Amino acid sequence: MKEGQKIYFASDIHLGLPNHEISLRREKHFVNWLNEIRKDAAEIYLVGDIFDFWVDYKKVAPRGFTRFLGTIASIVDSGIPVHFFTGNHDIWMYDYLPEELGITLHRKEYIIERNNKRIFIAHGDGLGPGDHKFKLLKKVFTNKFLQWCFSRLHPNFALWIGHSWSRKSRFGQGKIPTYFGEDKEWLVLYAKEKLQKEHFDYFIFGHRHIAVEVILNENSKFINLGDWISNFTYAVFDGTDLSLKKFPPPPKVNLNPDGLE
Repeated sequence: MKEGQKIYFASDIHLGLPNHEISLRREKHFVNWLNEIRKDAAEIYLVGDIFDFWVDYKKVAPRGFTRFLGTIASIVDSGIPVHFFTGNHDIWMYDYLPEELGITLHRKEYIIERNNKRIFIAHGDGLGPGDHKFKLLKKVFTNKFLQWCFSRLHPNFALWIGHSWSRKSRFGQGKIPTYFGEDKEWLVLYAKEKLQKEHFDYFIFGHRHIAVEVILNENSKFINLGDWISNFTYAVFDGTDLSLKKFPPPPKVNLNPDGLE
C-alpha cells in the first residue's frame, strides 16, 4: 500500500429491498460513500449480499442498480481493484459483473496480506458450528442441477420468485438482528477455531447485519461489518489498524415489509 492509501470493506447493502423507491435512496447513499472513499482507496472489498437477489443470465441483465454498477465500473477503470464476495442472497452471480465491470469475484473465504497484516475475509454464511439453515440453503442453491432448472424459467418469473423469497427473510421483514455475545456468535467461534491453527491479525465478516468489533486475543481482532439498511457501517484498514466506521445515514430511511414510511 502506498502512503496515505486505505482498504475499505462493506457488506449487506441488499439493493432492491424492500421496494424500488427506498432501495434507490439507499443505492444513491452508498454511491456517495463509494465516491468519497475512492479518493484514497487502494482496494475495495464488497463482502456479500450486495444485492437482495441476483441471478446471472447469458443474455439478460437484471433491471436496476445502474448508479451503483456505473460507479463500480468507473472505480475499476480508474485503477482501483474492487472485490465482490457472493453472499447467500446473491450466490447466483457468475461472469456478468466480472466481464462488464472488471471486478474480482470470490465465492469462498479469501486471505490477503497487507503491510505484514494477515486479513481473513468471508461473507460468513454457513461458517461456524451453527447456522444450519444457511448451510442447507447453500447446498440447495449451489446444486448444479437445480441451478440449471431455475435458469430454464422465464427471467420475469424467476426474478419474481427470488425477490419474493428474499423479502420473507428476517431482514426483509425489518427485524433487527440480536448480537448473542462472543461466546455464542457462530462466526466469532469460527474465528477462534481458525486461530488455533494459524495466525490472522483480522477477521472480517458480513451476513449477520451487526456492527461489532471483538478482540480475540492481543494480536487478533474480529469485525462484523454491519449493513447498509440500518447501520451504514464499514471497515477501513489504514495500513496499521483495521476498525469499524459509520457513514452518516441518509434522511428518513425506514425499512419495513410494505415499504411505507
